[in-house]
Amino acid sequence: MLQKKDPLNLTGKVAVVTGGSSGIGLGVVELLSAYGAKVAMVDISPKGADKAKELQDAGREVEFFQCDVTSEASVMAAVKAIVDRWGKIDILHNNAGVTVRKTMPDLTEKEWDFVLDVGLKGLFLFSKHVIPVMEANGGGSIINTGSGWGLKGGDQAAAYCAVKGGIVNVTRAMAIDHGPKNIRVNSVNPGDTDTDAAGRGPSDRRGHCRRRTHGRLSGRLRLQPSLGPHRTA
Repeated sequence: MLQKKDPLNLTGKVAVVTGGSSGIGLGVVELLSAYGAKVAMVDISPKGADKAKELQDAGREVEFFQCDVTSEASVMAAVKAIVDRWGKIDILHNNAGVTVRKTMPDLTEKEWDFVLDVGLKGLFLFSKHVIPVMEANGGGSIINTGSGWGLKGGDQAAAYCAVKGGIVNVTRAMAIDHGPKNIRVNSVNPGDTDTDAAGRGPSDRRGHCRRRTHGRLSGRLRLQPSLGPHRTA
């Protein structure tokens, strides 16, 4: 479980994290709650309830809200329940996302729609219904999870790259629109991260991340293949 490491204090703040029961989202839930925020862990998987209970047992104020981010009715119900519980929303982390590791010709229409609906439509629906809550409270902060592949692209992930590229630019548009209302909007764009959403089995994910990272470093630093990552020619 992640712990606080500096004096940052989020006591009194209410945060919403979509896709919050695993991976990056769970890490964000752990950190925000460690710094004192009340955190709504939002996820379609009912397993999130167990994760929230673990954090509650550790003294964190975290509650699980099951929600399908692709359904406006489900999103509206979740936002209402969160506001009913804590009275406001200060932080929204649009983090829910999925991937299907295929090229354009190999993707089905259903797979394409699934990836875009979770990643982009989910961001749209939560932002649409949380922004008025933030405005009524005098402002807030929205963080959208992009990706390095949203900036540069990557292999076997056409739909995922489309989503993450869209997130990067819609973040800019949202910042322009809502900055005057004291709502900050930013995206974070991580590189390879060891999560279940990486599209590989648990035994392969760490090796995959290491290989990709070392490969990029080798290209940038012109490492000889026989040398390790900490030695340069």
